[in-house]
Amino acid sequence: MDIALSAEDLAFRDEVRNFLDTEFDAEMQAHLKSRGSKGMVEWQQKLYAKGWVAPNWPVEHGGTGWTATQKYIWESERSLRGIPDVVPFGLVMVANVIMAFGTDEQKEYFLRRILKSEDWWCQGYSEPGSGSDLASLKTKAVRDGDDYIINGAKIWTTYAQHADWIFCLV
Repeated sequence: MDIALSAEDLAFRDEVRNFLDTEFDAEMQAHLKSRGSKGMVEWQQKLYAKGWVAPNWPVEHGGTGWTATQKYIWESERSLRGIPDVVPFGLVMVANVIMAFGTDEQKEYFLRRILKSEDWWCQGYSEPGSGSDLASLKTKAVRDGDDYIINGAKIWTTYAQHADWIFCLV
């Protein structure tokens, strides 16, 4: 079995290395360390500008169209440099639900904004008295015409201080 990278994959690896060497320089590293979410937004916007912010998204929604090998190369090169992964809530968790179950209008509005880091999401799972026992959640969503009314409380809401939106378990 030959597990060597193809010429195309080697060229892609060179492109990734060049991009990371150029764009994730000492200044960007300092931004990430000192600016918190603003530094992460800047990094994700650089990835967006390159078309690389969502390697696992379908192409029709702004994904890269990378092969499994190219995704592996990207993750390996990123990890070797100690570059943090993108914040997963919008790009990974919420976007997949919107792609699968959202209306066309929701896809048009939210997916573009998630890709461009215009909207940030936080997760609302844990509740007072429940901790991480997600089976004991008390927050409820009650249908009210075309809307849902959500009542309850969430704690330990990761990235709430930076978020524009929250996705909750109810």
